[in-house]
Amino acid sequence: MNSSNLYYNKKLKEFARRLRKQATKAEVNLWNEVLRGRQMYGYTFLRQRPVLFFIADFMCKELMLIIEVDGYTHEWEEQWVLDQSRQSKLEELGFIVIRFTDEEILHDIRNVERVIESWIEDHPPVPLRRGNSLNSSSTR
Repeated sequence: MNSSNLYYNKKLKEFARRLRKQATKAEVNLWNEVLRGRQMYGYTFLRQRPVLFFIADFMCKELMLIIEVDGYTHEWEEQWVLDQSRQSKLEELGFIVIRFTDEEILHDIRNVERVIESWIEDHPPVPLRRGNSLNSSSTR
């Protein structure tokens, strides 16, 4: 098994691809302004990354960090409960999940950037463990 796959679920690959093409304005802004092309301290962030049975909005494997962008649907109580359950499962695997609202990203991207930078400065990278893939035959 390749440790670079880190809980990758290739069954969700096409769905993740569609989500990347249908990104929200906040997701595009966060990607272009903060996370794209190793802008964040040289770390690689992946967009719409399948992790277990979920799609993480943004993920940095080296930092074991997932960044979620919460739009208006996340204000619904049912969605909040689902988000918390999903976050708990990801945290059980060793991920840290940071959440931002669309409004935070669209109206104060520099503060969002500072929060992510501060988190990275306070948390050294985690060495990847071998065998953390759902599909040992997957290549990404």
